[in-house]
Amino acid sequence: MAAVNPVTVVTANKDKRPMCKYGEKCYRKNPNHLREYRHPNKPESEEQQSQDDQDNTEPFSKKPKLDPHKTGSTSSDDDTDVLRETEKTSDDAKLQDESLPGTSGESSKPVDKGSQDKCEEELTLTPPPSPEDIKENIREKFLFDMPDDFYELWKFCEATNPENPTNCFSNVLGFQLVGPFDILAGKHKQLNGKNSKGRYPNYLIHWRYYLDPPEFQTVIRGDDTTQFHLGYFRDVPTEAPVFVAANSAKESPAIIPRGENLFAALSFYLAESIKSKKLAKPKQSAAIQLQSDLTEWAKKLDFNLELKTKSMKERDKKTVCKGFHGAGIVVKLDKNEVGYRPIPETPAALKRMFQKILDSKTEEDRNQNFEPLQELMTLIQFANDECDYGEGLELGINLFCFGGDIFNSTIQFLLPLAYQLLQHPQFSQIITEHLKHRKMSALPRELNELN
Repeated sequence: MAAVNPVTVVTANKDKRPMCKYGEKCYRKNPNHLREYRHPNKPESEEQQSQDDQDNTEPFSKKPKLDPHKTGSTSSDDDTDVLRETEKTSDDAKLQDESLPGTSGESSKPVDKGSQDKCEEELTLTPPPSPEDIKENIREKFLFDMPDDFYELWKFCEATNPENPTNCFSNVLGFQLVGPFDILAGKHKQLNGKNSKGRYPNYLIHWRYYLDPPEFQTVIRGDDTTQFHLGYFRDVPTEAPVFVAANSAKESPAIIPRGENLFAALSFYLAESIKSKKLAKPKQSAAIQLQSDLTEWAKKLDFNLELKTKSMKERDKKTVCKGFHGAGIVVKLDKNEVGYRPIPETPAALKRMFQKILDSKTEEDRNQNFEPLQELMTLIQFANDECDYGEGLELGINLFCFGGDIFNSTIQFLLPLAYQLLQHPQFSQIITEHLKHRKMSALPRELNELN
């Protein structure tokens, strides 16, 4: 299918509105759209009526867009406002087609990172609040509530290695506690203002690796060569993590579940290390003792140490697709199964499509190779209109996991909107910040916002 390009036509009666890209086949009835775009062979009276009815027509959307700072609002006035805002957001997204990669020569080019970095250096982030309550402090900075095992592991590390709790596992596993653990360690207080990048720390990308989607939050740093790390995986930002997982960003986007809490994950890796017998004798003994102490601590708190718990198996049944990271994507469906429709391409076909874009030698080739992807994005706009928001989430996640800076603008078009429509504004905010700084060539030390 050829790329869809809006064409501006000036008519004899001086109607300077741009032509709707769908022309006479346009299915949309939104008054704003009909007022702002011309439709050939559409009765003038119908378009005029749409304009006249604009002030009296209540925009309709089944799922409102939520303000990240007003997620608790329940009043009828607020509901009406967010419904209007959702409709506007969906419309605005549709009108951005002319700026999608593949629709024009300029838009298919990757973002100039030099110019972007320079602009960001000129903008100073306002540091988030630092409440005295440590749990509120972390929530303000990372937008998540941390589970009980997070705080209990810190207590364990303080008891085991009082001088340097963050390196409690470094001697035997090479692991370092990072991310929100840095707040427990007080490292944010040591910074005294801006970091080495010349700005206040951006905690939404603090230890966020290249292939970490918003659902995945790094809390343990491992081998820098493979960029191995452990983190919490959440399906819903306001709910507890569904499991702890591992990823090696230099090797693949695979997110591998390792139990439903940090004690289970660390116990697994300690056991694997002990079984391998690759540790020197002193370290082998230290690993055995550490695993024994960790297991005892976990049992006292009734933490499940199984790698695949009952709740994780139940969660598997709720996934609508695997996604390129393999951890599964969960989208809430209504009683009529509305909420998700599959991408009309196999994972293998999608990967070939993406690779062909990456392999493009010229701008002309790239624009041509972008056409199948642009066609999918048009289908996703239809899906969004019918409240099947999961399709856009799936395509955006797959592009994110496939990698390639050329796709960042397309991901920015897909994922923030998908998360807003799914009422996950925290994820929307995180992906937007990540894409501003996301670089495949970034070294692990560059991910530290407190350096």
